[in-house]
Amino acid sequence: MVLDILKSFDFSNAAKIEISNIEFEPPLLELCKLNSCGNYGKNYTCPPLVGRCEDLIANAKTYKYALVFQKIYSIEDSFDIEGMGKARIDFRDLTLAVNSALDGKVQNYKILSAGGCSLCKECGAVTNTPCRFPKTAFASLEAYGINVSKLAAISGMKYINGQNTVTYFGAVLFN
Repeated sequence: MVLDILKSFDFSNAAKIEISNIEFEPPLLELCKLNSCGNYGKNYTCPPLVGRCEDLIANAKTYKYALVFQKIYSIEDSFDIEGMGKARIDFRDLTLAVNSALDGKVQNYKILSAGGCSLCKECGAVTNTPCRFPKTAFASLEAYGINVSKLAAISGMKYINGQNTVTYFGAVLFN
């Protein structure tokens, strides 16, 4: 049923895998501490505020399957930051639409997406106020210790899809 719902969306690829096939890598969070994106400690869906990686991994392992989805976007060149940003917003909006399509039809699922939540211009974490969208503020795959390039490989997808492209990944965890 989850795969059928995802087929109605404009994703480049989607594949159902078993959670037990995912190799979780908590050391990935060390990269988050470098704060290259600026969200470390400033976004509820990013480390350290999203929770302890070990707890997130344990939560992910309560699900049996992951439906991994990707979308490949064309951009002008590898320096097209604006194009990458537009693609990221489109991917976020597609992920929100997936959540709406699943809501009420699938019991007990979790969506992980590309990067931390970007629904608000400034996350409530910065102003010490509650999350305004707790049902649609999706954590990243990496926050759960998932190496996306390895996830792509076990899902039969390419992580890098050629020159002048950017690829975003998400997953629906379900039973």
